[in-house]
Amino acid sequence: MSFELFVFYVFAAILVFAASRVITVRNPVFAAMFLVLTFFTCAGIWMLLEAEFLAITLVLVYVGAVMVLFLFVVMMLDINVEPMREGFVSYLPVGLLVGAIMLVEMVFLLTQRYFKNENYPAPERAGAEVSNTQELGRLLYSEYLFQFEIAAIILLVAIVAAIALTMRRRPDTKYQTPSEQIGVTKSERLRVVQMPSEKR
Repeated sequence: MSFELFVFYVFAAILVFAASRVITVRNPVFAAMFLVLTFFTCAGIWMLLEAEFLAITLVLVYVGAVMVLFLFVVMMLDINVEPMREGFVSYLPVGLLVGAIMLVEMVFLLTQRYFKNENYPAPERAGAEVSNTQELGRLLYSEYLFQFEIAAIILLVAIVAAIALTMRRRPDTKYQTPSEQIGVTKSERLRVVQMPSEKR
């Protein structure tokens, strides 16, 4: 066993452990920290695959921005997770079914036994003089342009849906109307009450 393969197995074991702890730990802050460990380990595996740009992007974007936002939201909201865990067992069969389907798909893809095509041979490893950032951009905007545009549309729809869910009117929420607040007069804001004086 080569040293590179040994490091891959170590990173893969840490990745599986951290990902499993994300969904099994009870404290949401601990879950977020295990997700940070998962991202770091995945970045290490991408470094082994010589995809330095993807590894650095994963660390900067997800660990540096998204996970910090998650931690702020979780710590400021102080969510009570006990009521949310009460119905966890009822969703367990569906979760196991989805997980089994994903596992079968990953085995099919990783073994490549059913997806070999002579017209598309395995790509050769580029030399040190070729930038993988440049190669990634060339592939995204040439061969995988349609898939890239579909992913961009899906993200745009997700952003619009999140904004629509946030901005929807709730009947139990009080809203302020700045135009009505500015248009009030002094008599509407202040009321003078005459009270008789008391003698002691």
